[in-house]
Amino acid sequence: MKRKTKSPDRLKILFADDEAGIQELMSLELPRMGHQVTVCPDGLTAAAALERNTYDCVLVDLDMPGLNGLQVIEMAKELSPETEAVVLTGKSTVDTAVAALRQGVFDYLTKPCKLAELESLLSRIAQKRELKNQYRALKSQLDRIEGGKSLVGSHESMRQVRELIRKVAPTHSTVLILGETGTGKELVARAVHESSLRVEKPFVPINCGALPETLIESELFGHRKGAFTGADEQRVGLFEVADGGSIFLDEIGELPKSLQAKLLRVLESGEIRRIGDNESRKIDVRVICATHRNLVDMVEEGDFREDLMYRINTFEIHLPPLRTRIEDIPELAEHLYRRFRPGMPADQPVFSSETLERLCTHSWPGNVRELANVIEHATILCDSPPIQPKHLPQSFGSRTARLPELGPLSLRELELQAIQQSLERHGGNKSVAAEELGVSLKTLYNKLNQAHLEKKSA
Repeated sequence: MKRKTKSPDRLKILFADDEAGIQELMSLELPRMGHQVTVCPDGLTAAAALERNTYDCVLVDLDMPGLNGLQVIEMAKELSPETEAVVLTGKSTVDTAVAALRQGVFDYLTKPCKLAELESLLSRIAQKRELKNQYRALKSQLDRIEGGKSLVGSHESMRQVRELIRKVAPTHSTVLILGETGTGKELVARAVHESSLRVEKPFVPINCGALPETLIESELFGHRKGAFTGADEQRVGLFEVADGGSIFLDEIGELPKSLQAKLLRVLESGEIRRIGDNESRKIDVRVICATHRNLVDMVEEGDFREDLMYRINTFEIHLPPLRTRIEDIPELAEHLYRRFRPGMPADQPVFSSETLERLCTHSWPGNVRELANVIEHATILCDSPPIQPKHLPQSFGSRTARLPELGPLSLRELELQAIQQSLERHGGNKSVAAEELGVSLKTLYNKLNQAHLEKKSA
């Protein structure tokens, strides 16, 4: 993304008042305060603006021709419940303004209002919005964060990864993380964020391959109420939630071609537009991407935009597969064990020598994720360490032994065998198996359905 372009206090404001003098004043002063403002001369014009766009705040006079301020506020809340409302009122209608507070109005100001009071009030609204966004970011992470995760390993390749993170983190550059499935790309993305100047702001991860194509635009950019069938309420997109922080687009290679163009526009302009909105919103988000696929090959095959590839590939970090750093496995395995069973004495041996030998001679096609699954399984079976080979999964290390000895297999049979073995390793979890195999979940289902039909017709 570009360097910071937007203060977190910036609001998109709809101002409505039938006095020409105050219209002119607000059209000058609100932008001076750093806000984006649409000025309307009456309630009907304000209503038309609300039909076209959503706003962070509506600032309205109570007494206007056509539609009064309360009617405008009611319409704004109906279209966008998160929009905050402030009323301007003369001394004669203060009672009405106080009554409006009971209907969800944020606050009121009496005319003639002092600009310092208005600026302070708008700052409070911006702070409230910021807290809401931080809450959403934390909530979005809650199911995905497992305590005690960190980049573990002393192999030279991992030292190089940590050095690259140290150098790129303080910058505003877009980062592309490359590596096989299960190598820990999200951990690297989180480390970049936590070592950056944005550490106090949200880190929002999203898996581009896990969302239906019909929903991903709304997830990323948000939508207005009524923008499409099923849009029963306004939705804030994840880019907006990440404002000021970082967004992690995992499996960027799975992003549909139609969305690639829109993402490129966001990266170039620093603006997003909710579905159904006519106006764009400035955002300040650092984009971190990851993929296990070869984007150059995808560009040549016409599956990925070349201009987007160059835009996200400002700075590359390559994660090594686990099989190339076998010496890190004892340290990694113990780290994972203590994460699953915290409170173990630091001086107590965790694995027997036979178990460590088996762990270090495995090929680890699923990388660190596969290792984590194996250690979690062993932790459940082993009441107290050291973990013995008998505590490892029954299927562990027996991939070759299970291959049928029926002569050469067809490519189709080998493919199905790989799918079955991956499903067995992951307890039937098709999403994880698809990620390990490097295919989309839809492709995995298609191959399983095809195999079922072939078996049925045989």
